[in-house]
Amino acid sequence: MKMTLGTSLGLVAVAFAAACGEPEPSDSLDPVLKGEIEDALARFDADPRSFMNALPQKVGAPSPAFSPSVVKSLDYISAKNARRQDGPADAPGSNDQAKNLVDNLQLTNLADMHSIRSASLPESAWSSDYWAIYAGVIAKRYTDPNFPSSEDWKVLTDYVRSKQPSNPDDLSPAEKYDLLVGDTSKTMTKHNLDEGQYYYSSYGKVETWMGICHGWAPASFMIQRPTKAIEVLAADGKTKIKFYPSDVKALASLLWANASPTTKFIGGRCNVKNPATDANGRIKDQACRDTNAGTWHLAVVNQIGKSQRSMVIDATYDYEVWNQPMYSYSYSYFNPQTNKAYSTLSYAKVAVADYTTDKFKSYRAPGTTHIVGVSMDVRWTVETYPSHSTTDSASRDAISGARYLYTLELDAAGKIIGGEWIGDSRYNHPDFLWLPVQKREATVAGVITYANVRKLFDLAADPTWRTQITDPAVVLELAQQMLVWRSRHADRTLTDMLVRDGGVGRFPAEPMFVDTPLP
Repeated sequence: MKMTLGTSLGLVAVAFAAACGEPEPSDSLDPVLKGEIEDALARFDADPRSFMNALPQKVGAPSPAFSPSVVKSLDYISAKNARRQDGPADAPGSNDQAKNLVDNLQLTNLADMHSIRSASLPESAWSSDYWAIYAGVIAKRYTDPNFPSSEDWKVLTDYVRSKQPSNPDDLSPAEKYDLLVGDTSKTMTKHNLDEGQYYYSSYGKVETWMGICHGWAPASFMIQRPTKAIEVLAADGKTKIKFYPSDVKALASLLWANASPTTKFIGGRCNVKNPATDANGRIKDQACRDTNAGTWHLAVVNQIGKSQRSMVIDATYDYEVWNQPMYSYSYSYFNPQTNKAYSTLSYAKVAVADYTTDKFKSYRAPGTTHIVGVSMDVRWTVETYPSHSTTDSASRDAISGARYLYTLELDAAGKIIGGEWIGDSRYNHPDFLWLPVQKREATVAGVITYANVRKLFDLAADPTWRTQITDPAVVLELAQQMLVWRSRHADRTLTDMLVRDGGVGRFPAEPMFVDTPLP
């Protein structure tokens, strides 16, 4: 057989590859990311138990954290579980199906997800305070310069009960609401101040981490962002009250914390501080393994990537992640046999028979034919301290995140049927995911209603909407502003209309005279 030079070189290359092993596949994964993933996998390989017991590294803005003593004792685990009663209902241990959470489970095949390995929402959920109970919830005077610097519930609440701020603008959101509706008994304010009474009487203190983040988290993406401060007249018809975006967010968070909305949720809950693990650091108790890695991947890609809607994540063992609305994700692959990271799925997928170093072989889902490693970077919105800023936008949101390592189990068709958390997964994975389906009408302290809060949000979005001001001079100016705003932003089906040129449009720059012929 006649051989060309190219053929000869090709045979030499084949022989060399056969003698020295397969060459490293060419791949486009960022070298820095590749190095970070492979370093983590090497540490996991060297000492699985120690690596899986490590607390995860966070990126971005910090979340409200428990005190060092609470973290060291692991008391935050039982504390958070007890406080969860104020949030969504308990999820049964068997509830670990992505279809029970996401708006629409469209993608189940890993290869079909390849085009949306990275996705973010059009806008992050809005940041807000978690409105700590020890500080009086939304009765906290967050801009009052004389508000005591203390973590003692009684000191802080006694101040609000007995002292008036020198500047009325420094009233708390609850106090402003009482003034707005003309409640001289200050029902809303008292309700918030009294929230900590039970804990203070029972334990002598109110933990600083206790708040209404379970209300803020769903409100932050179920209700539009308040973008502007608004000034409204109080019930007395003469007192002007300025509600800043932080004030409006506070009212919405409180409402959702008490609304008991219909929710969808998956995951479990573990009340054990130190659950038993096997030699590889894998938690033995099914109830404490929480959301399966495969379920997590399906939920994230379908909800954030396809539906483009947030969901709330909660992690029992990660004390800095608790009721955070997700914003984005990005993932790459790694070959679990070689511990090499790639952006290409085919390079990372390993047949079960070829995965000779599988530490979780006995736990793989029946029907698994291939296994692939995934490194996912997740970002979520975290709380921020309230302020008297007159505007709000996504640029003011605080974003945090973490990296999760896991393997996915695929069947012969490439469908995700299970998975295993690896690395620091004992702590570093969301165990409880939930999503509000719809609001329920709620009344807090017999005063605050969804309709009133909704009105404040509408006014913040469009200050000319349904104004209650009766001064003719003020009304005229606001009416002009309203018409200008609506001509630029509203659906001009019935406004700013031209019959000529086929319909809706803007008036021409030059005046249209009476004798101008019409089509």
